[in-house]
Amino acid sequence: MKVSGAIAEILKREGVDVIFGYPRNRVLEDGAAAGIRPIIVRQERTGVHMADALSRMTRGKRMGVFAMQHGPGAENSWGGVAQAYSESIPVLVLPMGYAQALQHVPDNFNATIQMASISKHAEPINIPAETPNIMRRAFTQLRNGRRRPVVVEMPWDVLQENFKGRVNYKPVLETRFAPDPDAVKTAAKLLVKAKRPVIYAGQGVHWAEAYEELQELAELLAIPVCTSLEGKSSFNEHHPLALGSGGAAIPKTVRHFLDESDVIFSVGASMSQTSFGVQLPRNKKVIHNTLDEMDINKNIIAECALLGDSKLTLQMMIDACRDLLKGESRDPSEVHAEIKDIEKGWMKEWLPLLTSDETPFTPYRVLWDLQHTVDMDNTIITHDAGSPRDQLSPFWKTTAPLSYIGWGKTTQLGYGLGLAMGAKLACPDKLCINVWGDAAIGFTGMDFETAVRERLPILSILLNNEAMAIELDIMPEATKRYRATDISGNYAKFAKSMGGYGERVEKVEDIVPAIKRGIKKTQQGIPTILEFMTGKEKRFSRL
Repeated sequence: MKVSGAIAEILKREGVDVIFGYPRNRVLEDGAAAGIRPIIVRQERTGVHMADALSRMTRGKRMGVFAMQHGPGAENSWGGVAQAYSESIPVLVLPMGYAQALQHVPDNFNATIQMASISKHAEPINIPAETPNIMRRAFTQLRNGRRRPVVVEMPWDVLQENFKGRVNYKPVLETRFAPDPDAVKTAAKLLVKAKRPVIYAGQGVHWAEAYEELQELAELLAIPVCTSLEGKSSFNEHHPLALGSGGAAIPKTVRHFLDESDVIFSVGASMSQTSFGVQLPRNKKVIHNTLDEMDINKNIIAECALLGDSKLTLQMMIDACRDLLKGESRDPSEVHAEIKDIEKGWMKEWLPLLTSDETPFTPYRVLWDLQHTVDMDNTIITHDAGSPRDQLSPFWKTTAPLSYIGWGKTTQLGYGLGLAMGAKLACPDKLCINVWGDAAIGFTGMDFETAVRERLPILSILLNNEAMAIELDIMPEATKRYRATDISGNYAKFAKSMGGYGERVEKVEDIVPAIKRGIKKTQQGIPTILEFMTGKEKRFSRL
């Protein structure tokens, strides 16, 4: 057995059944021989995005793995790895490396060194016998603590060496840890005494599967709940305590209740300050639950820190709060009424745009009709960067866990396509949608062919305004004169040329029928792009 074969055997034992990749990488070949499905993409970044989504949607039970060739293959994957690191997603990255004699010789790309800053752990395999130990360290990092990518670089000459003896490896343990009980008591007292508390839920709720606990605590104390983009869908947004999710664009309910709060309980969130997340108020008392001690006091000063798994933390908080309340739940009627009143006023401002019959139609009309056409409980949706994210996230009301793949700490154009394909692989019975613009398709659009070839019938909602709209207000006049942000293309025809289904929609009355046809095509196993010709919309709910 070669070292590459030993790695494939270890992957199988860890439950890996798919490897995303771009040839040539010996682990792809030996993995296929061992029964692991290879999915070959058109560019490396998209493959990492697909691995990212597989890890998310299965909560790491089917770990996303990406393998690529040394040098340029590893270099091209950089953006995808950096994005997964920023969003705290576990992906095993397996770049081939230059032969050992060239491994550290400039100007050869060394993934162990170059990717150290965008991975939780990075290590090369230089001694064949150490392969099980190195892979054990990798999976231990992937499955425990804060989830982030791990890089195992494999020099191509080492991969071809013989692995002597039996592969001594068993799947690694997963662990959870809970916060200090005294800190929980302090936090519970603070939360119970608060006059206007708010819960801010992040994606740690997803990873811990703490949905029931989150709802139980909210209902116990009648606390309104908002989420980060990554945490969106961790709380049913039709619940009377739901405020929606916070990103660069947010519902007025989120802004109002955060600004009026006296205590914010952040659960399963890093509370990182970014240009694309909700701007959290600074003058509030904050209870901060996170897995990573480096998050504490990073951007927001914590009154109380609860370091540990979100499910365990919420369970402890529920028990502590029940003791303080003598088993009684608080009356939520006033909070329900306030949420309803704020949302009603906000929606009164936006409904004319969401339901507008203007021509060319606004992307808001497309997304509003989409939300009211699909089966929300059986739909997984994600967005691309910029306008699609900010037009979708405030108004799309999720009903089921992991029905929305949110992201936004960095803003990588083209991310949504890979996420939708990875989600479809993880959840074949769901309708998987990515919403992108005509700028984003220019980055990763060729991988629509991957969806066709690999039989991943996703629905792509393309908002084509024939411009990089979000840049229009900041482009210098001289650049505008040369139409630098004007772009063109017929992407419905592109979809057909790739072997999928494509349809261009230009009339408001055709939006819903087109969506229904697109859904039917995906049910027939055909990846679909619906190209909606929209106006250059620049209005956002940024409060």
